[in-house]
Amino acid sequence: MAIRAELDALPVTEQTPVAWASRNGASHACGHDVHLAALTVAGRAVRRVGGPLPLVAVLQPREESYPSGAQDMVGSPQLEAQDVRAMVGVHVHPHVARGQVSVGPGPVNAAYDEVTIAVRGRGGHAAYPHVTRDPVLAAAHVILALQHLISRRTDPMHAAVLTIGTVQAGTAANVIPGQVVLTGSLRTFDPADRASLWSAVSATADATAQAYECTAQTSFNHGEPVLNNDPALATAAAACLAQAGLHVVEPLRSCGSDDFAYYCARYPSLMMFVGVGEPGTPDGPGLHHPAFVPPEEAVGEVARAMLAGYVAACSVGLH
Repeated sequence: MAIRAELDALPVTEQTPVAWASRNGASHACGHDVHLAALTVAGRAVRRVGGPLPLVAVLQPREESYPSGAQDMVGSPQLEAQDVRAMVGVHVHPHVARGQVSVGPGPVNAAYDEVTIAVRGRGGHAAYPHVTRDPVLAAAHVILALQHLISRRTDPMHAAVLTIGTVQAGTAANVIPGQVVLTGSLRTFDPADRASLWSAVSATADATAQAYECTAQTSFNHGEPVLNNDPALATAAAACLAQAGLHVVEPLRSCGSDDFAYYCARYPSLMMFVGVGEPGTPDGPGLHHPAFVPPEEAVGEVARAMLAGYVAACSVGLH
């Protein structure tokens, strides 16, 4: 039985008061440091007291970037040699209250794709826009036009999110640039929605840019699939979590994504979310925020959840 923890951080300048705060422009703003510490605790516990089956600690790189570290691990000779029969992952989450663990069967995280749209026009002097073809204006309308793909082209009963996260254009206030580059993310649960939105994003960007006598070239970096929890593991883990003193709550299903989904496609797998939310602070720093810092007690709670997943996996007859 295997437990995954992540090695990487984010390119975020940390803004926390803790003594161990990063000062190098990288931050564990997604709780990966907690996950690694907890896996160390879980591994030492199994080694000290023993267990029904061997425990494999999977220390995975690049959860936050492409190419995905999980893709490297799944099917690798090193992991295949361990004869893994189940994979467990645990993630801290500020939308779950302290002392609670979200666990449930089926899809809990969305599929994820990155999109890049290069809108090209003809640059020139800002005082003479009539002799240019302004890609900034075209890109602004592309951003707006893309939003209708979710609100008017996607079944409202199917969760999907399209977000433009960066707009890169120009070098001076009095110059119309020749190109604008947009990057964003597409998150879906339904495979048919995913495929149709790939083509719809490209067609919408191109048609909108053409309306302003510009062009748009769209490319996708196709990421992880939907993260599906194994039903038998989820049921068994819920019982073990209660025995470990953690309160099991309704499954947290979100359009967040995690490359743990690649393990789910290869092994019976389970991702659980351990609460680090504090009462009265619903708008506090969340995942990927530079001020996000889970309480130190979360290490023990995540470790107990990992061990509950391990015991559950050993008990459901996957071996």
